[in-house]
Amino acid sequence: MSEIENGMPDIGAPQQSDLDYKINLLFPGVVVRKDLVKAVKGNAIVPSYVLEYLLGQYAASDDEATIQAGIDTVRKILAEHYVNRSESELVKSTIKERGRHRIIDKVTVTLNEKADVYEAEFANLGIKGVIVESSTIKAHPKLLVGGVWCICDIEYFHSDDQRFVPWILGSIKPIQLSKFDVDQYLEARRGFNTAEWIDLLMQSIGFNPELFSRRGKFLQLVRLIPFVERNYNLVELGPKGTGKSHIFSEFSPHGMLVSGGEVTVPKLFVNNSNGRLGLVGYWDVVAFDEFAGKKKRTDRALVDIMKNYMANKSFSRGVETLGAEASMVFVGNTSHTVPYMLKNSDLFDELPEAYHDPAYLDRLHHYIPGWEVDIIRGEMFSDGYGFVVDYIAEVLKSMRSQDYSDRYQQHFTLSPDISTRDRDSIHKTFSGLMKILYPSGEATRKELEEILRIAIEGRKRVKDQILRIDSTMAEVKFGYLDKEGTWHAVATLEEDEYPTYYHRARKGTEPDEAPANVGPLGAPTSADAGGPDKIAQPESELFQGHQQYQEGQRGVSYDALLVPYLQGASQITIVDPYVRMFHQARNMMELAEAIARGKDPADEVALKLVTVENQDGPEKLQKQYEYLVQIKQSAAVLGIVFDVQFVEPQSIHDRSISTDTGWKILLGRGLDIFHRMSDSPFDLATRYQKYRELKAFGITYLRTSENIDQGIDG
Repeated sequence: MSEIENGMPDIGAPQQSDLDYKINLLFPGVVVRKDLVKAVKGNAIVPSYVLEYLLGQYAASDDEATIQAGIDTVRKILAEHYVNRSESELVKSTIKERGRHRIIDKVTVTLNEKADVYEAEFANLGIKGVIVESSTIKAHPKLLVGGVWCICDIEYFHSDDQRFVPWILGSIKPIQLSKFDVDQYLEARRGFNTAEWIDLLMQSIGFNPELFSRRGKFLQLVRLIPFVERNYNLVELGPKGTGKSHIFSEFSPHGMLVSGGEVTVPKLFVNNSNGRLGLVGYWDVVAFDEFAGKKKRTDRALVDIMKNYMANKSFSRGVETLGAEASMVFVGNTSHTVPYMLKNSDLFDELPEAYHDPAYLDRLHHYIPGWEVDIIRGEMFSDGYGFVVDYIAEVLKSMRSQDYSDRYQQHFTLSPDISTRDRDSIHKTFSGLMKILYPSGEATRKELEEILRIAIEGRKRVKDQILRIDSTMAEVKFGYLDKEGTWHAVATLEEDEYPTYYHRARKGTEPDEAPANVGPLGAPTSADAGGPDKIAQPESELFQGHQQYQEGQRGVSYDALLVPYLQGASQITIVDPYVRMFHQARNMMELAEAIARGKDPADEVALKLVTVENQDGPEKLQKQYEYLVQIKQSAAVLGIVFDVQFVEPQSIHDRSISTDTGWKILLGRGLDIFHRMSDSPFDLATRYQKYRELKAFGITYLRTSENIDQGIDG
């Protein structure tokens, strides 16, 4: 258990890097050490920007004494003023007894037309009907849509009139920066080279830049474009746990994250019954979480209005046409690997049917390949310095009106094949990245080319998938010419990794056969790479019967022993009660890897493990769970859908592997056929199974036409 979980958080200063020193030197007072948010958050369910707003007031320094004092102050403020829902009655009592008390809560205001007054509702405190002055609404109109985190003074005055609400709003201050110096920001930016500036932005988001590649950093920065670019339409689909929605819920007070299933026309655009504007009229960014899901019900009218808004930046309110600047972001999870989607459908396959429409998709400016983004792990978070998020949020907001889309044209020209809509999409992405990375508008030719390629690739990913859906659309040659007349083609990464499936014929046709010797990630299998685990037996020649192996024997691997019998299977069941310890879990992972190497990368295999829970105490049981969860996450990347069923020990008769192709393999020792080896990275046995010593074991191969016997009762 961590020290924080023990109630004794260690907030001692980490070793300050040269970059951290420069950040504090050039941006004094508007940066904060990013690990402090976790140190003060406790059980307060508030966005990061709320906590960083407070830290920015009291702990925006690199002086350890100031930081410690600031943390104590912020903790005290949270303890005394943050309203925890479970303690709302206690806070109400405090207000009543004191007559006045300051709180931190999320406030939403509605107009009571009958009484002609604005009334506030406090999310955590659980009170509503609190009168709000019209001047407050004019100053902070976002209170009317979605709610805003605020610091409020609440007063209590009881009346015998039952219609009278005893709660009185004394003062209200939304938690966001009031002003900042643009010139100072631009001047300080000149003190950083591009690599340093990117790392500062990564730390501002909350990530340790050392754990990300250059491309990985850019994928994170593209998520910021909707905050700096008006009417920017972004989509990101990928596996769970990659932080797709984090930016839009935690990063900025100008963004609103809503559930994709909760969106309605009145909530998003306008309520025609009372004329009240929806979210797009007040927020810079509206992000739709959990947007994917083929079977999700959708409102066709909403889709049509959304398409018009995304294309024309306007929508209708009765006879009146209104414009808005809100960017639209759509994030959702994928349930298949990239080659599977490319072979069987397209990269928009997970979207609800109403949105799987070329007219809607063509309005998306950029597609972030979420499958390239790492699943978030604890060590990926930064303990370095970054901008207080409401500061960088205000910086980005202030630049929304600027246009840097033409800055590349002094060096490059887009392909004449590219349509107006494609060109506009590329320009908006390019302009957004320019404002984020080079806010003064000055960049070298190499730097301009780097972000131009990213902008083209993101739009190409959108257009190439539309071409699969709508065969009437013309092919587009994505790329650019330099001033010397040299052509530079741009490809997506998945196009280079899976060319067979990416370049398949248009909708309704099957792709050619995949290259014979291509592994799960487009690399040659070990057989073709000269590796030690070559497998090339046709199924008709596979051995049937019993085989015995001796203690200390070498030269055996799962690739040769098991995989030839598992090839072509879409469902594989492994019955083994001993997948508990680290080396046993590693055996399981290596078998999953071997199966992945032996299958078509576009196919998916359901791999089920029937096993027994570790009986040696709760700590070892927890470790077993952790190992199996990690296998599930890692195998999913390779198209292996790993599942575990825990049963009672007495229900397992034989350790076995069964397939839906009719093979059953009886395993005398289960998967645990190797002696424990050293952990040295220089021991070949850690890399290749055939160099490991075996335990004595027997194995029997049976081919049947019956249903798969799972090897357990019932």
